[in-house]
Amino acid sequence: MTRDALVVAFDASERDRGIIAEAWGAAGPLLYLADAASPEARARMLQRAAALLARHTGNDFRPEEWPLLAGARLLQMLPAGVDFMPLRDLPPELPVAGNGGASAEPMAEHGAALALAAAKRLFVEHAELRAGRFNQFEPNIRLAGGVCGILGFGGIGVAVARLMRAFGMKIHAINRRGASEEPTDWIGAPDRLDELCEAADILFITAPLSAATEKVIDAGALRRMKDRAILVNLARGEIIDERALYDHLTARPSFTACLDAWWVEPIRHGGFRIDTPLLDLPNVIGSPHNSASVGGSRRPVVLGRAVANCLRAVRGETPLHLIQPEERMQ
Repeated sequence: MTRDALVVAFDASERDRGIIAEAWGAAGPLLYLADAASPEARARMLQRAAALLARHTGNDFRPEEWPLLAGARLLQMLPAGVDFMPLRDLPPELPVAGNGGASAEPMAEHGAALALAAAKRLFVEHAELRAGRFNQFEPNIRLAGGVCGILGFGGIGVAVARLMRAFGMKIHAINRRGASEEPTDWIGAPDRLDELCEAADILFITAPLSAATEKVIDAGALRRMKDRAILVNLARGEIIDERALYDHLTARPSFTACLDAWWVEPIRHGGFRIDTPLLDLPNVIGSPHNSASVGGSRRPVVLGRAVANCLRAVRGETPLHLIQPEERMQ
């Protein structure tokens, strides 16, 4: 059977179908698993897939269907992060891509807001005002001339860099290959994390979670950071050692952590939990992993970027944001 179709594995709304159809154009048939009336019809669709667009591998496909995916050129996921999905049992020859950078711009805005709130002591001084204390001459942090460190210089990291550069910050970054087409003042590979930590006035975490990044921000990395540094996590909680962060924050009250990503979250784990009283600390600013939650106006961008990556694959080009083998072990 000819593999010539884009197969959409999730139950797409009429609006989503219109966006997908416009992005896919006349590249081939467009099929929806939700329209299949039987397991046999689903199987026939999957056997025609040149590319697949899915939201969650554990929900969109049945285990007996996984071997049918093997001949597709790409399994494109709608979310950017896929670490919470079952990937281990997918055909090893099937390329899988996250939708990296799909929500990069709103996430970067959110990260900048967190960093500014920390640098300008907005929450701290609001609480002081409520207590009747008017700390007009308590110094805050000026961003211009400082170093913005970015761990994970993909779509989100690049969007962060563009915003922070507008504040006059120097950009220091780390990605897998230690190079980027995006301008930076310094860039290195992961083995230079120590240098990044030592230089950063604000350190953004925008890297995917993998065996290589889990707890990479540990007690040693935190000790290398400046006493008045700001740590902003837009990625996954597990990249930071929670206990080490709590101990560091209690020992250094001038250090601030801005957390949009947490260790146990509802979508990935079925509930929210933290194992230390981080939210009781005045030098912590938290948000409920809502940096990408900007409403339906963003939907065409998210879907459009995912479909564009499917088009790359079916045209024989290398897809963007491919998941590495070590990230497919869950």
